[in-house]
Amino acid sequence: MRGVASRTDVVQRPPSNRGSLVRASELRHDCRVPGYTCVSFLSDYGQSDGFVAACHGVLIRAVPSLRIIDITHQIPPQRIRRGAAVLAQTVPWLPPAVHLAVVDPGVGTTRRAVAVLAGDETQQSILVGPDNGLLSWTWARLGGARSAVALENPAYQASTVSATFHGRDIFAPAAAHLAFGVALAELGPAVDPSSLVRLPKPTSTVRDGTVEAEVVSVDGFGNIQLAATPMDLDTAGLRLGDDVLLQATGAAFPARFGRTFGDVPPGALVVLVDSAGYTAIAANGRSAAAVLSVGDTGTIVLCVRR
Repeated sequence: MRGVASRTDVVQRPPSNRGSLVRASELRHDCRVPGYTCVSFLSDYGQSDGFVAACHGVLIRAVPSLRIIDITHQIPPQRIRRGAAVLAQTVPWLPPAVHLAVVDPGVGTTRRAVAVLAGDETQQSILVGPDNGLLSWTWARLGGARSAVALENPAYQASTVSATFHGRDIFAPAAAHLAFGVALAELGPAVDPSSLVRLPKPTSTVRDGTVEAEVVSVDGFGNIQLAATPMDLDTAGLRLGDDVLLQATGAAFPARFGRTFGDVPPGALVVLVDSAGYTAIAANGRSAAAVLSVGDTGTIVLCVRR
């Protein structure tokens, strides 16, 4: 069920003087729907600057009772695919909420700013962010995009919008008002969900005792997550304890199929099923991405060795 936002007396709209308030009693009755107690937040803003704090400030000034869950702000700059993977693998573990995500290399251009309702009738969340594919894997994990709007209503934006900081001036105000219970339709015109930008789904192929899989993501430990599923490994004939030859970046690397990192000696490579249910390549005590010289794109081939 949705969390119901606290019926606070005041909702702050972020104007240029930062002091003007809109009281809840002044909102039209038909604008209100059950809200959320929580906003999650993912970005590539990092922690060296004040960008995250500014967005937090907008959220809390608007709804003082709001709980904010910071998923991460360490997405590599402008890496939409990495942000999409982290968001999609985290949101299913969070309560129904407004999920704010900003990895936005197209900020200030013609790319749309959107809010997307996703989930079934009993457990719905709203995704807020740029329409650049960042949100697409998450709404798919939640059951699909039910409806969407373009964030174009200036009543729910800062009165002066920076061309380079939509996180603060468009996305955070929208997330705060949606959490408070402002109806999605109030924030802007409807968008056909089929027109939303979608990232291609990573693929894997099984043939003749091999699995060829796209890299989905590389985490902070250097573990390489692949699109291959446990079923793909089983179809290829891979069994726990089997030796595996990994082909990547024009070289071959020996590995073993195990359950966890310690199933191989220190520094050795292990193929395992990670906590998100994907096939992953790790190195015991090292970065597998550094060993294989791979980033968060490309393809790796796993060959069963008998």
